[in-house]
Amino acid sequence: MAIALGMGLCGSSGSATAQESQIQCAVTENGTPSNGTAVVEQSGKKVASGSCRRPLPVPAGKSKVTIRLDGALDNPARTVEVDVVAGKTAPVTVDFKTAVLEVRVDAKGQRGTGLVAVEKDGKRIGTLGSGVAARLSAGPYVVIVRLGGKEQRHSVDLRPGQRRVVRAQF
Repeated sequence: MAIALGMGLCGSSGSATAQESQIQCAVTENGTPSNGTAVVEQSGKKVASGSCRRPLPVPAGKSKVTIRLDGALDNPARTVEVDVVAGKTAPVTVDFKTAVLEVRVDAKGQRGTGLVAVEKDGKRIGTLGSGVAARLSAGPYVVIVRLGGKEQRHSVDLRPGQRRVVRAQF
């Protein structure tokens, strides 16, 4: 009888677990697995957030899932709507198209350390050090390099998977 009772308890906790709803997000970068975080909202209220490395428990219902790519300078995000069914796991996959940008500053034939700002649509999205590579969403940017009171502007159009080096010589 103890065995039957033990099985019954095990069965009821198993069915409670089966009723949990969750979202499993997956992030890829140019088709390759990457890391990201998710924020889940229902009716305008945040109901879950965390890394895409593990499932996020959420109430059943219509959800808005915002996924951010970790480590990219422009902090890209995508929002996906998903209907989460009670007791099921809803998969959400987002692919970010990115490129790598590096700016090298040369002053009188030697490596320099200028100030490098990156702009998109007229807004500064970040700064870089000379020789430091950064991941960015594919697309057009303006790179502004300043050294010793002088300035250079470079327009770049990054393509997915591209590694682009911009050289600024003063």
